[in-house]
Amino acid sequence: MTRTTLLQARSLTVHRAGAQVLEVPALDLRAGEVFALMGPNGAGKSTLMLALAGLLPPTTGALHFRGQPLCSRAEIEAYRRRMTMVFQDPLLFDTSVARNIGTGLKLRGVPKDELRSRVETWARRLGLGALLDRPARQLSGGEAQRTSLARAFVLNPEILFLDEPFSALDAQTREGLLDDLGHILAETGTTTVIATHDQAEATRLGHRLAVMQAGRILQMGGLREVVNHPEDPFVAAFVGMETLLKGQVLTCREGLLTLRIRKESGDRELIAVGEADPGQTVLVGVRPEHVVLALQSDNLTSARNAFPGTVTKVIPRGPYFRVELDCGFYLTAFVTDQSLSELGLQPGSRVTASFKATSVHLIRKEGLDSEL
Repeated sequence: MTRTTLLQARSLTVHRAGAQVLEVPALDLRAGEVFALMGPNGAGKSTLMLALAGLLPPTTGALHFRGQPLCSRAEIEAYRRRMTMVFQDPLLFDTSVARNIGTGLKLRGVPKDELRSRVETWARRLGLGALLDRPARQLSGGEAQRTSLARAFVLNPEILFLDEPFSALDAQTREGLLDDLGHILAETGTTTVIATHDQAEATRLGHRLAVMQAGRILQMGGLREVVNHPEDPFVAAFVGMETLLKGQVLTCREGLLTLRIRKESGDRELIAVGEADPGQTVLVGVRPEHVVLALQSDNLTSARNAFPGTVTKVIPRGPYFRVELDCGFYLTAFVTDQSLSELGLQPGSRVTASFKATSVHLIRKEGLDSEL
């Protein structure tokens, strides 16, 4: 589905204390999409979001909303009335839940009957129907953030900005809120920008993804494109491609590459699907969910890449376990609790790790030859 462009940013920079903290040459926000900004703390996500929301004047650059430039103070203020923002801390007033939700409507002069109806509607949609008279100070963290979201949605914003809204919540509360928010965004089609350092949040809600570091967007694109085909080592590691190896192309025949991974314990060869020149140096990436583990005694696999290895660590990771392996090179795999039990995996276990040639991702980056 083709989406129209709602907001454009061009040549956007922000300087603080003489230092540049944000540089975004171009960014288009499309109507009805959820655009996820990912990156570690200090990457510039919040700074970019504040600039896009018109709350932080850029040092250089311009915003265009529905094709019109936002230049004057009046134009920017009119734009601000068409968007709203939810922060990590709910920032609720010391009054009831109902009055908190209706704050923006009251400031805009919405008639009392309409205000009450809209507040009750959004309170129900966010599971707050029984809490309208409760003082905000008596709310749990999840209830407070739901109140903050209801206060935003009740305004029917054209753009919703969410700045790390779930990072302070416990896992169970976050899961429930993510479910409800996902349903609401799908139903309303509200154009949304969410800043997060959590890949699960970004992939669960987002249509497009941008990964940031040091105030710059390293890669931006469709969710699957960025997650499965990262163009930069930092992006690859941040979106969960935990195995990154330096390799050299040995042969290229009919779309199949033979790659050599050099290690002190001896060279290893991998097979990948792709095109590259013999002798070229690349980074080889494999996502942990694409690695299959089997007992060495079974020794049954049709995958082109199969390597005997030893389990070095087993780490719980939500519903899965992260298994670190020494296969003559570092490799990680995700397994279920059932697989962990059936294979008897623990440090020291001998296994065969395999993955398909189509699961090998290549990153071509200048300077790798000198680093290899």
